[in-house]
Amino acid sequence: MDPVIVVGAGPVGLALALALTRHDVPVLVLDEGSGAYEPRPARTTVLSPDSAAFAGRLLGPSFPAAGVRWTAWRTIRRRQTPRREETGDEAPLHLPQHELVHGLRTALAASGLARIETGCRLHALEQDAGGVTAYTREPAAPRPGAGTSWRGSHLVGCDGARSTVRKLLDVRFPGRTAVERHAVAALRTELPWPGEAVLYRGPRGGEALARPLPDGVWRIDWLLPPRGDLVTPEALVARIRDTLATWCGEIPPYELLDTGVHTVHHRLARRWRSGRAFLAGDAAHLLGTLGAHELDEGLRDASNLSWKLALTRHHGAPDALLDSYQAERRLAVGARLRAADQALPLVRAAGAWPTVRRSLLPGAGRGQESLLTDGHLGRGPLGAPPGYAHSPLTPPAGEAAAAVGTLPGEPVEDVPVTAPDGTAARLRERLGGDLLVVLVAPGTGVWDRRHWLGAGLMPRLAAAVAALPVPAELLVTEDYPGAAAHTVLMVRPDGHLVAAMPGVDPAELHACADTVRGGGSGDGAARAGDGAAPGESGTDENGGAEEDGGAAAARGGTGGGGSAGSGAPEAVAPTAADGVSPARGTPR
Repeated sequence: MDPVIVVGAGPVGLALALALTRHDVPVLVLDEGSGAYEPRPARTTVLSPDSAAFAGRLLGPSFPAAGVRWTAWRTIRRRQTPRREETGDEAPLHLPQHELVHGLRTALAASGLARIETGCRLHALEQDAGGVTAYTREPAAPRPGAGTSWRGSHLVGCDGARSTVRKLLDVRFPGRTAVERHAVAALRTELPWPGEAVLYRGPRGGEALARPLPDGVWRIDWLLPPRGDLVTPEALVARIRDTLATWCGEIPPYELLDTGVHTVHHRLARRWRSGRAFLAGDAAHLLGTLGAHELDEGLRDASNLSWKLALTRHHGAPDALLDSYQAERRLAVGARLRAADQALPLVRAAGAWPTVRRSLLPGAGRGQESLLTDGHLGRGPLGAPPGYAHSPLTPPAGEAAAAVGTLPGEPVEDVPVTAPDGTAARLRERLGGDLLVVLVAPGTGVWDRRHWLGAGLMPRLAAAVAALPVPAELLVTEDYPGAAAHTVLMVRPDGHLVAAMPGVDPAELHACADTVRGGGSGDGAARAGDGAAPGESGTDENGGAEEDGGAAAARGGTGGGGSAGSGAPEAVAPTAADGVSPARGTPR
């Protein structure tokens, strides 16, 4: 069969392609660039635990070595006692984006199921009942002329904020332009808080965020005034020196590695699916204020779509399964954008916190710093992994449903599990393959596996799992939050709970699995068009009035080539201003 075509070789496109190969789906990646990915120390990404786990499953146990997990989150406000919170095992992972891209590209080349074609600029695509044809030309070619055509079963546009795929599909991209601007610098130095992330809030709305990277490098972001002047190299160097002096008491030796300006936009594509073509990552959404990590959402797109495309390819799943990608992901990102748009002007404005507390955290006596902390640490309305409670893949709530600490559609807890062959792992490590069926069986950890495999519910459960309409893996756990003994959990390949059942009911298991594959009558109320962010009828991706989609498509030319991650700053070259060498930031 034809491969799935992925347009764009940024981190989201590469992650989606690699996830598809893990499901034995061949992939063709069309990369407009040369294949080289320029290392930019100031272009980094922060991954929440669920996204880091997804990347880890794709890249193997060596993956986290490229980044740093913060040991604590520290909030400092002038004339107030600093607040410090230990982050523990669920700390975000901060790493240079080029390290992630390099790892994904290397793994994809070794998969044996993927091809990456460089120098391919998409300029047209056609769909029919059997697949998709993409037409490309070399970026330097003045006209389409004698280009190349590529045939695929499906096509996914992961080609960035100025996505050509989105324009060719005539999909509008409304939202808000330049919601926030940040000056960014990567420098090697010693700060008073090794291994910790620091949010500093100064007078008159000044805000700076410092996050550690490997090898003694820090990324520092400064919130810039809205509609402010251009950031000159001299002004950025002065800001660096002032900040270091404030934090350290004097300006310590430092090496300035990279600088830039990162502009945050809020946008949401009106459609994420058009026939056999899909949008993912920055091509589908832009966000990034108040601690939200754009690449997190892009990787969640890849995790959500990959298993659905694979199930459709290998097992002929109904079309409703692919429809659920837009219904789930667009609704989730739209909710995240709404929360950010509601909180942003209130958190930034003086004296506005009571309104934030009433609108986002009713009944909570928490402050602005707590809301920002939750966003950066992947918690609360601005940062927590999304749930799909209203998904069309959620089975109807039946009388036989068991009560557990996770609602249907929510991400499952990462509990220890054991496979029938005796392999022990964490539940999160077993995701990304087939459907999972987990039996809660206290005491199995101390029993000989030969005994519990043939005892109690196991033989009947194993037979029921083998008879499901989709492939599934059977696992056992001694305990799951809120679950009684003999509870059976069904978990999707992307880690969301399908249902919890009190005991083994083969008919109920079969019905739940059929709903997950898009063949049942789900209880979800999500529609493909739901999840709109404020400003849906706003401006186009260039900040002006929305243009006709056909006119946009005629222009062609792929955009950013992938997700911008946790800030893809425009370069600001350092100078010798203020006694600082352009190559090194050590004061002379």
